Amino acid sequence: MKTSSLSSVFAVVVLAAAVALAQSPAPAPPPAAAPRPPRTYPAPTNLKVLPKDLTGQQVHEIMEKWEAELGGHCNSCHTADPNNIGPNGKPRLKFEDDSKDEKVVARLMFAMTEELNRKYFGQIKHEEDHGKTPSVSCATCHRGHMHPEEFVPPKEEHGGPMLPMRGMPAASTQK
Repeated sequence: MKTSSLSSVFAVVVLAAAVALAQSPAPAPPPAAAPRPPRTYPAPTNLKVLPKDLTGQQVHEIMEKWEAELGGHCNSCHTADPNNIGPNGKPRLKFEDDSKDEKVVARLMFAMTEELNRKYFGQIKHEEDHGKTPSVSCATCHRGHMHPEEFVPPKEEHGGPMLPMRGMPAASTQK
């Protein structure tokens, strides 16, 4: 055979293979995992600062929000129950237990932010925000950290004498 004949035969074989592949059915997708049933959350117990009529789902959503704002995890505030092991081999948490100081502090901080929002920020309306009332949350101070970082103002911004706040008497410089 001549080279041009070989090229022609090769081209016909490649074309036939391409047509055969194009006409063959697509491979079946891998079987999908069985969908998980929606997770259910038990009715909350031992609510001391959150409204008592919240559902388990609502409390779970609040806890996830706090978790993100504080950069913590459930076990940051909730104790583990060594007598109740989950399917992952780890102890489940005792959500009703109040023995961790972090849980006590979380309740105090929640009450503080609620009071700030109701008593102080609730009186402020911003026209540029279409009348929306400003508010504070855990993230206002914590910004994803369990312990808020100390704020240290840059020296170049505060090099001069402190000016009195409105309504406050100026500090005396005489001794």
